[in-house]
Amino acid sequence: MIRALSASEVAAALPQLAATLRECVEAGASVGFVMPFAQSEAEAFFRDSVLPGVASGGRVLWVASEGTTLTGTVQLSLEMMPNQRHRAEVSKLLVRPAFRRRGIARALMQALLARAAAEQRPLVTLDTRSGDSAQPLYAALEFEVAGEIPGFALAPDGTGRRDATTYMYRTAPEPARPVSR
Repeated sequence: MIRALSASEVAAALPQLAATLRECVEAGASVGFVMPFAQSEAEAFFRDSVLPGVASGGRVLWVASEGTTLTGTVQLSLEMMPNQRHRAEVSKLLVRPAFRRRGIARALMQALLARAAAEQRPLVTLDTRSGDSAQPLYAALEFEVAGEIPGFALAPDGTGRRDATTYMYRTAPEPARPVSR
């Protein structure tokens, strides 16, 4: 089941969201965190960085679940500068390692893209570690590569290696505008 969470639901789900983040980073996901990091850091990220955006309506967070188990999550940032209000940004697509290869990431991204369209955000951007396992999924969802920056982010394993990051974008057709006569 895929659903967007309210701010109070995000607050209640903090332990599961944090556990999902930790499991993904431990499995090698490059999502801004470097091992080792504590569960409390993961919870603080969702509580202090994500929750305020969900509460204000500037960020949407979806979860995938099987029963009471959170299996994945993704976020859409709608908070953009005035000259960028036609776009939105994907953040933290995470699927717990035990639940991968079941279509969860695709389902989360499809929900996100539907919301971006509903918000009239025809340009959706994201970044991913170059060569990451999610990159073919993004390509299948019609994201195109904008470019790559070498040595952009530290590897999540804590070795100090610097990995390249690929920026991607997806454009949707602009809605037809009334013709003035």
